[in-house]
Amino acid sequence: IFRFLLTTSYYQLSVQNWFSLHRLQLLYNHSVQATFNATRIYAPSSYSYHCDRVSSLQRYDALLIPSSANDVSKLWEVTFIDFQIQGFNIQEGHFAYAKDCASFFSPAILMGLVMSLILLLVLAYALHMLIHLKSLDRHYECKASPAYFVQMKDSDMGDEKEPLRSSGNESYELRSQQFCKIYI
Repeated sequence: IFRFLLTTSYYQLSVQNWFSLHRLQLLYNHSVQATFNATRIYAPSSYSYHCDRVSSLQRYDALLIPSSANDVSKLWEVTFIDFQIQGFNIQEGHFAYAKDCASFFSPAILMGLVMSLILLLVLAYALHMLIHLKSLDRHYECKASPAYFVQMKDSDMGDEKEPLRSSGNESYELRSQQFCKIYI
């Protein structure tokens, strides 16, 4: 048998009464065997409280904590599956709308938001770069212009080059070379 200690308090910020589960006692043969202090189990008085798992075990995010370090409640492992409680305003034996223990902001949600923000920033940067990209079509001019190279000692390039006459150095022009200018 379990005995629950519930209290109700009025909070001005929410403008309503809230109930809290403070203590849970485990009774066996009409004597208290273990006492657990409850944490984070509260809801508006007109609601019920629901949680998939209320436990004294750390692996289930313990909401039930032994009342003292030397208490025998440390020997007990209590876990309620699909736990729902309503202490006040019970109508026709049915639970009211439940305030759930699952938070709306978990580490997985936080990580998803951070990754979305990073991807959004990368997308914004890519769009910024695309918008400010300068087109080369307007400033691109291709001309057939001679390119001059200093004479090479290579003997097999004789058919591709034509000697030019100039003062001092001997230079060659490639016949099929195109020279392009890009204006930015």
